[in-house]
Amino acid sequence: MFKSRSSQFEFIALMASLMSVVALAIDALLPALDVIGLAIGTTRLIDNQLLITMIFLGLGIGPLFFGPLSDSIGRKPVVYMGFALFILASFVCVYAESLEWMVAGRIIQGVGLSSPRTIAIAIIRDKYSGDKMASIMSFVTVVFLLVPIIAPALGKWILDFYNWQGIFYVQVVISLLVCLWFWRRQEETLIEANKIKFSYARIARGFREVLQHKNTMGYTVISGFIVGSFLVYLSSAQQIFQEQYGLKDEFPYIFAGLAIAIGTAIFLNGTFVMRFGMKRLVRISLVGFFLSSLVYALVFTGDTNPGLLVLLGFFAVQFFFVGFLFGNLRALAMEPVGHIAGIAAAVTGFISTIMAVPISTFIGSRISDTAHPLFVGFTLCSFISIGILLMLRKR
Repeated sequence: MFKSRSSQFEFIALMASLMSVVALAIDALLPALDVIGLAIGTTRLIDNQLLITMIFLGLGIGPLFFGPLSDSIGRKPVVYMGFALFILASFVCVYAESLEWMVAGRIIQGVGLSSPRTIAIAIIRDKYSGDKMASIMSFVTVVFLLVPIIAPALGKWILDFYNWQGIFYVQVVISLLVCLWFWRRQEETLIEANKIKFSYARIARGFREVLQHKNTMGYTVISGFIVGSFLVYLSSAQQIFQEQYGLKDEFPYIFAGLAIAIGTAIFLNGTFVMRFGMKRLVRISLVGFFLSSLVYALVFTGDTNPGLLVLLGFFAVQFFFVGFLFGNLRALAMEPVGHIAGIAAAVTGFISTIMAVPISTFIGSRISDTAHPLFVGFTLCSFISIGILLMLRKR
């Protein structure tokens, strides 16, 4: 175990900060999607959704490069490279005058931010293992969840008092501060003896081995459907609450309240997983997610949305179940491939994200006047996921 210059409390806060820049880049932009759309010459709501979904494309691709590279040259240089790429892409977004340039900037932002997000997990694994690592990760996740709660409100405040470009400028400033903190207080955790030569052949071998593990692939595909479902919500939440319900001022607070439902589940998961086991929690949560989605899809089929409290109630129940799925599905997928954890984490993350982006884009394109297509998408994704889970159990 490494002797750190920082306390454990500071280490947790620093690792959470590395990961939180991702949430800030996504959630702070939500209140400004319609304003940005007008600025770049598009009024189609589905085009505005691309500003959210496309950053996930970059987040999925980036780890395939940054993960193996960090095993070769060290953790810290790769984090600096990622932040530099993110800052460059942020200025591309600021000066974008078309949808194509804005989407390109968001994809590159995602590639850049995949570095601190991926390397934070690698650093935790370098320093800790077993139950201690799980404990540290739980605390990091709880701190990380504070950002989605406050980011939309921060974005709206910047939009009201400055302009949409200001949101990107604030992201750049915060990323520079986090990078400076990381440079001053975090030591290199990859020792010389553990460095592995970077090669594309190693990535290809990792792909082949991951594909050979049916359990790993099964849980990864399920994760892709669940992440895709949640990504539909992220990309369409502004449209649903601001456009369909007319709650432009209240939207940041609604988004924050629903984030608490996921945060509560993740907080409880640390206790429940020791009592019930990951597989049982995944089964219960998938069934709960499916049933709540199905009830909404069957009951509210008209041309108008139900009352706001009804919609929020269904969202809260569903996101509570989703909170138990994210971490447990990833852990179950990684269980058979612990001996190649770095490249396996990159590969499984890539597969689930590449699945999630087209799923969310397809479902999101069906959302216009009501939230009903969103719940139909939830129902289909969870139904297919339950089918895959049954096949894994039978096998």
